[in-house]
Amino acid sequence: MKFLDVKTDYAFKKVFGSVENKDILISFLNSLLEFPNGEKIKDLEIVDPYNIPMLKGMKDTYVDVKAKLEDDSTVIIEMQVLNHEGFEKRILYNAAKNYGTQLIKGEDYTLLNPVIALTIVDFEMFKDTKKTISRFKLLEKEKFIEYSDDIEMIFIELPKFQKTLEECESLGDKWIYFIKNAGDLTVVPKEVREVKEITKALGVINEASLTKDELEVQYKRKEFISIQKLALRKAINDGLAQGMRLGLEEGIEQGIEQGIEQGIEQGEKKKAIEIAKNLLKMGLSIDQVVEASKLSVEEIKRIIEN
Repeated sequence: MKFLDVKTDYAFKKVFGSVENKDILISFLNSLLEFPNGEKIKDLEIVDPYNIPMLKGMKDTYVDVKAKLEDDSTVIIEMQVLNHEGFEKRILYNAAKNYGTQLIKGEDYTLLNPVIALTIVDFEMFKDTKKTISRFKLLEKEKFIEYSDDIEMIFIELPKFQKTLEECESLGDKWIYFIKNAGDLTVVPKEVREVKEITKALGVINEASLTKDELEVQYKRKEFISIQKLALRKAINDGLAQGMRLGLEEGIEQGIEQGIEQGIEQGEKKKAIEIAKNLLKMGLSIDQVVEASKLSVEEIKRIIEN
């Protein structure tokens, strides 16, 4: 038995973004979201549900699922596999945009409903904490008085989750384990058989139940993400090594101390430009090229124009 990697956009959307799997999403959200008085989600509406043609054209390394709860709150669930410059700002902007665009001109502000951004990342974001889950709200700086709970951001950092399935006590732990490790499983573990929604989710991503076209989409998406990761890693490593070599060669003539400082900077600049050109040819986005080359957005745009 073999299962899809849920961290890829196709599998993630198929599991959590399908109307017929609404019960899976409800169980997942109830295990991780905190509501007043211990309330639970009983029903929700999936906005823009999953479909294969949409996924075939996706060029990003993230996917999101949006749900509208019974109280008209919006939950945006996002899976992101690659970090990039401005990622944290994009999450905040997306949450604020979903909050601010609820009203039609002239409508009362009291009609605004809460927005929750639940983001799952396959990399470490917050170096100062070992916690897997981090929750953010608007609070007063000194007394931590809550200003409003209308915008909440929750981050789940998969690399920090080190529990074995036997160590998973809560339903939330089991769902995080599922997302992180489903692609490595070969059977439905006995520890999750009692959770019908996780068992159903494993059935959804069981390769034996998928069509040839569905498997092809999954493999292509997984390959695309792997290439993105390798390209960024190689670009960074090559840029550091060759940039130092070029910098030293140019700097020797100007003196050891000054030459090393100025030469390395100039060499790294030249190499960064070459790296940016190569990554642009590979089809990477401007944000990804900025992250890999350390050039500014304006410099990348000038390279594109030339």
